Amino acid sequence: MISSFGKTPEDEQVVAGRISAHGLSATILTWGAALQDLRLDSTGRPLVLGFTSLHDYLAHGMYHGATVGRVINRIGGASAPIGGTACRFDCNDPGGHTLHGGRAGYAARNWQMTDHQAGEITFGLTDPHGSMGFPGTVTANCRYSLVSRDGAPTLRIELRARTDAPTLVNLGHHSYFCLDDSGDIRGHDLRIDADRYLAADATSLPTGVIEQVDGSRFDFRLRRRVAGSYDHNFCLADARRGLTPVAWLDSPRSGLSMRVSTTEPGLQLYTGQGLTDGGSGHDGHATGPYAGICLEPQCWPDAPNNAAFPSIDLRAGDSYQQISEFSFPHG
Repeated sequence: MISSFGKTPEDEQVVAGRISAHGLSATILTWGAALQDLRLDSTGRPLVLGFTSLHDYLAHGMYHGATVGRVINRIGGASAPIGGTACRFDCNDPGGHTLHGGRAGYAARNWQMTDHQAGEITFGLTDPHGSMGFPGTVTANCRYSLVSRDGAPTLRIELRARTDAPTLVNLGHHSYFCLDDSGDIRGHDLRIDADRYLAADATSLPTGVIEQVDGSRFDFRLRRRVAGSYDHNFCLADARRGLTPVAWLDSPRSGLSMRVSTTEPGLQLYTGQGLTDGGSGHDGHATGPYAGICLEPQCWPDAPNNAAFPSIDLRAGDSYQQISEFSFPHG
C-alpha cells in the first residue's frame, strides 16, 4: 500500500510505502528512505521509534529510521583527504565535525520509490558532485525486504552506491529500537560480539585509539543490562565480510528479542540520551531520552582521518554494498 505522508517546505511530496510478509510489517517513507514503523503481527507493538506526521520528523526528528549518508557518523573537523586532496565538508555537529553527511545529507533528502511489492520496497537517490562538500556524483540505492531467517521474521536492508569520481561512502541505517512499552531502553539486555571499541573524546569523535573491552563498561560479550550512556563504535572486524550475527537485544519486560547481522566491520551503539521530548510517537510511545537504542552497522567513524581504520574510499567504477538484517526470533 502506498499513501501520501505530507509535503516538505519545498513542496516535495513525501510518500509512505507499506510492506508485509513472514509475520512482520513495515512502513517506509521516501523522506530519508526512513523506516517509519515496524511491527510483528504476533504482538502489534511498535518496535522502532517513529512519528505520525512529516511535520514531527522535520521538527523533532533525530535521524529516526533514516538511511544515512553520504557518510554516517562523524568526520573530524569536517575535513579529510580524498585522493590526496584535502576536502572540506559541511560542519553541522556542535563539536565542529561533519555528522551523518551534513545538514542536507541523505537523511534529509526525499528519495524516489523505484519499486514496491508486497514484501519489499526500493528507493533511489542521486547525490550530485559537491553536495555537502563531497566530490563525485553518487547514485545510491536502498532496498528493504521482509524475509524469514532461521524461521525468524526479519527485516533485511541492502544499501548500494556507485560514484563517477573518487569520494567517501559509508551508508547506514539509523532506527531507534525499543522492544517493549517501557519508554526506556536501559531495561533491555544487550550482547555485542566485539572485543574492541573506539575510544572517543567529549564530542563523540574517535580519538584514533582502539581499546580492548576487557574489564570496561564496554564489555558486552556476555549479555547484560544496558546501563549508562553510549555513543561508541564497536570493532567487529578489520574489513567487510560475509553476513554475520553481531548483536542481540532482549527485553525481559516483553519477552521479545532482536538479532542484528551485518557485513560491516563496525557497529555504533547509541543509547538515545540526546533524544528530546516532542512529536507524536506510535501509540503514545515516549520520544525523549533513552526511549530507543540504535545499533548501527557501518564502517568505523572518521576512517579517512585514521589510516589504521577500514577504508571508506570509493573509486569511480567501484561498487559499495552493505547488507544488514534485524531478526526477531521470538516473534
